[in-house]
Amino acid sequence: MAFVRAILLGFRRRGLDPAPALAAAQIAPADLARPGALVTAGQFERLSEAAMRALDDEALGWFSRRLPWGTLGMLCRASLPSPDLGLALRRWCRHHRLLVDEVALSLEVAGGRATLAIEERAPLGALREFCLVSLLRYVHGFACWAVDSRVSLLEAGFPFAAPPHAAVHPLLFPGPVRFGAARAHLTFDARYLALPLRRDDEALRAMLRHALPLTVRQYRRDRLLVARVRRLLAEAPAERHDAPGVARRLHLSVRSLHRHLKGEGASLQGLKDEARRARAAELLARSDLPVKAVARAVGFRDAKAFSRAFRGWTGQAPGAVRRPVRGRTRGEPPGGAP
Repeated sequence: MAFVRAILLGFRRRGLDPAPALAAAQIAPADLARPGALVTAGQFERLSEAAMRALDDEALGWFSRRLPWGTLGMLCRASLPSPDLGLALRRWCRHHRLLVDEVALSLEVAGGRATLAIEERAPLGALREFCLVSLLRYVHGFACWAVDSRVSLLEAGFPFAAPPHAAVHPLLFPGPVRFGAARAHLTFDARYLALPLRRDDEALRAMLRHALPLTVRQYRRDRLLVARVRRLLAEAPAERHDAPGVARRLHLSVRSLHRHLKGEGASLQGLKDEARRARAAELLARSDLPVKAVARAVGFRDAKAFSRAFRGWTGQAPGAVRRPVRGRTRGEPPGGAP
């Protein structure tokens, strides 16, 4: 409801009556001041659209200059003819700077992470939180739609203290949310930037007829989920990596984890076996560690169980893939081995 009140502030600044917009969203005026009152995603979508049309401002009063109806569609059209998500986001940031003076969006890449950040160049006043949250959701929603994949977040950060309604932020930005950050930003795996755009002009026209859900509801499919799970497993092949633990690390429910992996033609157990097999083959080929030690290094407590599993993976016994190793003390692992 805090965001509903922010929209109504935009009406008051323009001297307009918000009653028709509230009625279109079926939000009772009495609920505006009721502690703990909530609205559904559908109600918020309808209110946002009605307000944008009534104010002729897709920024809903955040900036000194209006963004007339169709501005966000123009940003989408200007970004869509890009070969990959990285260029599309850079174009979005560049074109957005031509529209408003109060904020500037930027995309930074370092250490395998991409950060979409907002620089505040003028005070945003009472609408600051709503503005920053909405701008990040708009770009994130477009990015997910453009590559037909959830862009999973490593962090969402906001440059203000946690508000009373802080519990809503993880719903809008699943993943770690940090308040008191230096600037508003979204951080995600930079590999998403290499994903090709999968939409054309016809798909864009269809999307723009129903674009607002992208700003409220999370995109479900994650085309990098298999790669993210592989990376997590490879970092610690000896750990158990049960479904609840993996889902928690990836900020998903267990059910969503299994469903998304199945949609990508994979399974958690299959990926775990793949990671263990690769690490075991590396240790057997590059070290003279005893089979028992290799078994422990890839999460098996029993060498016999490991040998059975290895035969199932490769059709060979562990000893069959041994290679002579020279210049190393017996039992010494290669660099980086546990």
